[in-house]
Amino acid sequence: MFGSIKSQLRSVIEWSNPAPDVIFEKWSGNGDEIKNASKLIVGPGQGCIFVYEGKVQGVYTESGMVELRTANIPFWTTITKFMQAFVSEHKVGLYFYKTSQLVDIKWGTSSVIKYEDPKYKFPVGLRAFGNFSMVIQKPESFFQNIMGARDAYLVDEIKDVLTARLVQPLTNLFAQAKFTFTEIDSNRSDVSLKLRALLDKEFTQLGFSLTDFRIEGTSFDEDTMKRINRIADMTAESQAANSAGVTYAQLQQLEAMKAAAKNPGGAGMIMGIGVGTGLGQGLAGGIAGIGSGGDDPTLKLKKLKEMAEQGLITAEEYEAKKKDILSKF
Repeated sequence: MFGSIKSQLRSVIEWSNPAPDVIFEKWSGNGDEIKNASKLIVGPGQGCIFVYEGKVQGVYTESGMVELRTANIPFWTTITKFMQAFVSEHKVGLYFYKTSQLVDIKWGTSSVIKYEDPKYKFPVGLRAFGNFSMVIQKPESFFQNIMGARDAYLVDEIKDVLTARLVQPLTNLFAQAKFTFTEIDSNRSDVSLKLRALLDKEFTQLGFSLTDFRIEGTSFDEDTMKRINRIADMTAESQAANSAGVTYAQLQQLEAMKAAAKNPGGAGMIMGIGVGTGLGQGLAGGIAGIGSGGDDPTLKLKKLKEMAEQGLITAEEYEAKKKDILSKF
């Protein structure tokens, strides 16, 4: 009985202690037949949309108290609605929302961003993650375009709206910027600013604005990492070859020759690998020259030592050949 009587009294309506993950929420403390002259209290950092008989009648963006005008007269309206099971058609909806800035909302790409590396000409698969901040600028537009007739709208849901729209602009930006994979992290701030400008135009139409947008980090998919590691290995080998005074191609041939020399018939394979190349002919000639008896032993030992220092022969090979030369001296 007390509940029935209370529902007929004028209400004092406020949004107390909203959950941190809620952006919009419908007030449902006393049903939807708000009595005339009920009081609406809008707290700091809050706003409220007043929907009456299916239409938005007011949007309150400043904190304070508002007197609500409806056709629901306490007790009398309910009594006169006998044929409607004492239910008034003068329905009210009060939707509270946060006017304060929502900060540090995490995001991550929902799928891999794919583009071609402009320097190495291989496909890159990239993921990105970061955070953004937002504020509702046009609550009525947000309510009609996003909130709709729902009772609540959460931060995670607006995050899903944003991340669903990230992949295509990011793909276009990376394709136009022509960053090789080594330049992506150093240009994150620039990409973040450009992406925020692109996204803000779209989200302004939905009723809110991005006040901050950041890319905190990126990662590559498995196929891209394999390609990157291969490039890193080849670069390191090339630098080692240059330090030894040979080209990368020559280094590869030398490695093949050394492997062949350890197998039966390796000498013939060495000559086969070196056919038509100055490297093969030169190395074969060098080895032959060291082994021939017509050269000065001192020059042979000097040349042999140089080959060992450059890594063209192993320490064991050096000692064995040195011993052979000295035994013939």
